[in-house]
Amino acid sequence: MFANALLIAVAILAAILVGLVSRRVLGVPIGYIRAIIVGALVVVASIPFGNWIIRETGVDQLEDGETNFTVVVVVVLLAVSWIFALGVLVLVALEATIPTRAFPNPIELVRSAIRRRSRTKRYLQILTIASRDGAGWLLHGRRTSTAEGRTTAQQRADALITTINHAGVTFVKLGQVLSTRRDLVPEPYLSALARLQSNATTVPWPEIERVLKSELGVPLDTIFREIDSTPLAAASVAQVHRARLVDGTPVVVKVQRPDARAQVEADVDIIGRLADRAETHTALGKEMRLSAMAAGFTTTLEEELDYRVEARNVHMIESTMRDIHAGSPDLKEIAIPAVYSAASARRVLTMDVMDGSPLSSAADRLDALGPEARHDLAQTLMETVIEQILVYGVFHADLHPGNVFIRDDGTLGLIDFGAIGIVQRSQREHLAAFLLSAASDDDVSAADALLLIVDAPEDLDVEAFRHDIGIALTSVQHWPRGEGSIFTMMLDVIRKHHLALPSTLASAFRSFATLEGCLRVIEPDFDFVQRALPFVPKLLKQLLALKRVVGTAQAKAAIAAAYAARMPNRIDTIVSKLEDGELSVRVSPFSDRQDRSWLGGLVSRGIDTAVALTAVILAIVLVVAGGGPALAPGLQLFNLLGAVIGLLGFFGILRAMLRSIVGSRGQSLTD
Repeated sequence: MFANALLIAVAILAAILVGLVSRRVLGVPIGYIRAIIVGALVVVASIPFGNWIIRETGVDQLEDGETNFTVVVVVVLLAVSWIFALGVLVLVALEATIPTRAFPNPIELVRSAIRRRSRTKRYLQILTIASRDGAGWLLHGRRTSTAEGRTTAQQRADALITTINHAGVTFVKLGQVLSTRRDLVPEPYLSALARLQSNATTVPWPEIERVLKSELGVPLDTIFREIDSTPLAAASVAQVHRARLVDGTPVVVKVQRPDARAQVEADVDIIGRLADRAETHTALGKEMRLSAMAAGFTTTLEEELDYRVEARNVHMIESTMRDIHAGSPDLKEIAIPAVYSAASARRVLTMDVMDGSPLSSAADRLDALGPEARHDLAQTLMETVIEQILVYGVFHADLHPGNVFIRDDGTLGLIDFGAIGIVQRSQREHLAAFLLSAASDDDVSAADALLLIVDAPEDLDVEAFRHDIGIALTSVQHWPRGEGSIFTMMLDVIRKHHLALPSTLASAFRSFATLEGCLRVIEPDFDFVQRALPFVPKLLKQLLALKRVVGTAQAKAAIAAAYAARMPNRIDTIVSKLEDGELSVRVSPFSDRQDRSWLGGLVSRGIDTAVALTAVILAIVLVVAGGGPALAPGLQLFNLLGAVIGLLGFFGILRAMLRSIVGSRGQSLTD
């Protein structure tokens, strides 16, 4: 019993060893499973084949002796090697017909199965919610039946919102992002998405306390004198608590819900799959470019889950505010809450309390202000935000009335810096050029400036695009005061012509549009076109200030000077070679390293193949011709040498064949 088990164990080990050796000999990674199976066949076939070779060569008739023993060992090893070579031939044939596929690590395979089960369960849950709420048309690529009553765009939009609200935090966040992309989302879906709410049930204080202790890493009483266990507000990702620092400073503490990250990570993969499906099977999904939107949303959401990013955003906005106030001392300041780094972490953010009320619920405060005070507030907010976007390129990217506060002293304040926009200088210059053109009602220049910003398709009808821009500019000039938005109209034109607006500039356009909404809450008849666009030339002077222009010119001059400094030496070298008749032109078709590597590999394989074929031919000659000392009754030295040389040549040919197969696929095989 023990002997049989030992024999089986040795056979298994031999099979594994042979499989690994075959991978090594071929020089190309092939599947472990097939290599081990072929190894097992080699082990099984080696015994009868070895016995047959021993009988045919007469080695079994040799008398005992050291020399004869050596001959027996060499013959047996040679027989096993040829069986192994035939096994490798089988591997090459398998690779040529059925290429190796990736085979995951068993542990990773189990983990993947668990994730797949969880994803499938969540996917079915979302499908059930969508079907129940009437949004199955989005997932199945067709509209719901008339019997379900979802026949109009408005009804389908309402069904979509109901589905998103029931689907959870990640989908609500996605809907809120989509609600700001007027360049992608048509009506009535845009208005419907704006109704999404992120309110949620509160998390019990003990769970919030555990998050605080885990993230801050110190006893809470060393940072906070007190924390109100009753949340001030609760949303789908976090909830906010009032607190006081040990020095008595009143603060608000935003704490991420314990299960928020896990739920988001589980859902973003599903959102990507649903976006791909919707873009493939529905015109709406294709028009909205849902796949790209889902990818960008995933990145944004991951940043929003890290409150250290939001803390950095606060510092960036605060920096622009200081610069703006330094340049315009008469402009009233807009308050930015301070962040307390010692009381903040990845899932915890502690900030100053913003007194007052948000614009969305500050009607009484605004009514108590006189017309002149409201005008000053609107002008301050307008000038500050436009200067942030055009001059400094850093701005609040979620500037809705809920994030703009009327403070107790009558000034303005901003909160919620989870999303900010950053626009590089070149794009800011193009954006300023567009705004100047819009202020001048120059539709041709406005269209050309927009074309510098967007990614236009090859089949764009430029004349039709300019026509629509001109219609929008002319219309907005004569609309009743306080109605319409030049930026929402521009986004509608961009979406109509299927232009791709960079996400950074989409944020800028969105901020302009939401800024108009905030301004009209403060001053209902605020005319953005008449009051904001004429302000742009002043900011353009700052953007193109002499100091900046001189700095840019100096940088370009320094680069040009560096190139110019090299020219005399190069010219002198060329002239000298011309005088000596040594000037030559060298063409380097394989200057690229990848090209040289490909050519080198091709030459190397050609040489290896030629050597292998030569070895096989020489082996055939030696085996057929025979000769040399007799090693056994049926075996001569040249026969043995031919078998050895032929084995090496055979392996060389197999190796070259497999590498050619892999090369023809254009990629390397993986384990």
